[in-house]
Amino acid sequence: MDLIIGKDHEGALLTINDRVTGMLKMAKIDSKEAAVIEAKAVELLEDWKPLLHTITTDNGKEFSNHKNIAKTLCIAFFFARPYHSWERGANENLNGLVRQYFPKKFDFNLINEQQVNQVVDKLNNRPRKRFGFKTPNEIFLQAIQNNGQVAFMT
Repeated sequence: MDLIIGKDHEGALLTINDRVTGMLKMAKIDSKEAAVIEAKAVELLEDWKPLLHTITTDNGKEFSNHKNIAKTLCIAFFFARPYHSWERGANENLNGLVRQYFPKKFDFNLINEQQVNQVVDKLNNRPRKRFGFKTPNEIFLQAIQNNGQVAFMT
């Protein structure tokens, strides 16, 4: 889980990436306050609650309500070590893909929920080399059909 910050540090996108399937959940938020992040994270992940095991974030103060998120979703919550962004490589890579649609210094006040959802849909349907050019949606469906086990067949 991570934040992509908008122009002049106003507005942000909360990105949640499932490392195994590559699925993206994302929402626009108007505040980086911990309570706002907590509420939005729980809202985005509520449907996935039975599938979740862990969440890893950076050490930003926006994730200071991590205990509430972990308790609500019944998961373990971890933090990457400071200045070790590669410990969350899948999320950092996906944030780079999101930046293709919302570049740095982009004014997030100019986008709405529908536009954010369109980007989520595009990225979840974008073939990935690491999955033998299957999409995250295909890998996620395969995992659900196999009771959470993903078999990487090309």
